[in-house]
Amino acid sequence: MRFITTIRSLSLLGLLLVAGSCKDFVDINADPNNPTTPVLELLLPATQVSMTGSLRDVNQGTSILMQQLYTSNTSRNFQDGTDYQQSWNALYTQVLNDIEIVIREGTRQQRWDYVAIAKLQKAYIYSIMVDLWGDIPYTDASQGLSISDPVFESGSSIYDKLFTLLDEALADANKGNFAIQPTTADIIYKGDKAAWLRMGNTLKLKLFNQIRLVQPDKAKAGISALLSANAPLITTNAQDFSFRFGTTETPANRHPWHRTEYQASKSYYMSQNFMERLFTTDDPRLRFYVYRQTSNYTVGFTPTGNGYFGRYTGDATASPNDNALKATVGVYPAGGLYDNSPINNLTASNVFITNTGATSAPKVVTNTDGSGAGVFPFITNAMVKFILAEAALTLGTTGDAKQLFQDGITASLNSINTISTTSGNSATPLATATITAFVANRTAQYDAADAAGKLSAVITQKYIALYGNGMEAYNDYRRTGLPVLPAPIAPLNTFPLRLSYSVTELSTNANVSDKADQIQTAQQITPVFWDK
Repeated sequence: MRFITTIRSLSLLGLLLVAGSCKDFVDINADPNNPTTPVLELLLPATQVSMTGSLRDVNQGTSILMQQLYTSNTSRNFQDGTDYQQSWNALYTQVLNDIEIVIREGTRQQRWDYVAIAKLQKAYIYSIMVDLWGDIPYTDASQGLSISDPVFESGSSIYDKLFTLLDEALADANKGNFAIQPTTADIIYKGDKAAWLRMGNTLKLKLFNQIRLVQPDKAKAGISALLSANAPLITTNAQDFSFRFGTTETPANRHPWHRTEYQASKSYYMSQNFMERLFTTDDPRLRFYVYRQTSNYTVGFTPTGNGYFGRYTGDATASPNDNALKATVGVYPAGGLYDNSPINNLTASNVFITNTGATSAPKVVTNTDGSGAGVFPFITNAMVKFILAEAALTLGTTGDAKQLFQDGITASLNSINTISTTSGNSATPLATATITAFVANRTAQYDAADAAGKLSAVITQKYIALYGNGMEAYNDYRRTGLPVLPAPIAPLNTFPLRLSYSVTELSTNANVSDKADQIQTAQQITPVFWDK
């Protein structure tokens, strides 16, 4: 990573501004990156902020690939070496480098609480990077900026090292006092040791499930060991491993989707495929996920006539001047507006999407609409329930797959209620009776399905619940082929099995620069090691 030395002096704020494509979401005035004596209380929260910002572009891209958002080129399966360059560069130069400082300095001071948290974050970030890119630098990169040309290692070997790292982190958490002070030095869990132990075990669970196709025995043994030992896992929504954004425009700490979409110009369309999936299956999450700026728009590619105006995947039609017409992100996860306007075309078959109490009118959104206090859901209770349901169905691990399926949907709906009614957000929450009835409806579909259909139901509901985290939906789709997604209208390439590498990395790293073109081309068609 020879390029690192040329940008290392950038402040955290500067990197986040770049990573946000000129739409920064958090302002940090202090630069803890090159302190004379590292201050753990400043550096740890900086890693959490920059982790969230650095994942922005890859989360956006995978959300488009998974037909939840839309931009023209990405939805047509086209990618190049600049698409995810900001995420790649910032993860290595900012986040992971600072995490190594926390680990090193925390070890020197025997502050095992900081060391444990840093190692858990390190394991999470590297696991995501393997999932998205496959082979990446790991051992050399963990030595900081002293190695300019880090060796790329196989994703499978890195996963093995991450399991070891997770065990180290969990052991470190039990060394000495776990006393993060002030608690604001840990933005995510406020210094809660039990929460971090749950996160570590849950990450192990996720990684074991991720490898079930290629290492089924290891996956089953690992999951079974966690369950039989009653290892603490994320079991409630309050325990989610997530990043909650703030409400202020200056300093900028709103959800990045709110910052790009709640203004006159917009970066995305909503995926027409996703909106129609929710609409046609009578899914009440539609009003929370999507906000309509008009009640009726029927031009060209939007035949519904109810204001759910987006773009179908792969639509290469030029964009007209339609920013004030197209549907946009809603109150979940972006902290935007809740859509409480009447919907055309509803029929008697609509039980959960209804016009009862819908008394508002659509409006053209501005940056004064909504709070922006959204969430980036990294690993959630809903995800855990669906993972355990998948494992029970496919590996025979303990647990009632049907009950876990029900619990996953319930957790998703309750999480939407929580985000939608706190921190300045305003929405009509889903009533308990509505949640119960909706879960019962989906359970009836689950009961009527065969074994393959039950797995499809689990992954499809997980996919809908994952709105806001395209990375995990992309992982699941490549592993399982679920849910079934429509083919792009005018694809430019095959569906990418890995994301493109940073062109700067490929051109400056002597270990790969002589074969950069071949490596980049292979990313499109080469499965990640766990994708059988």
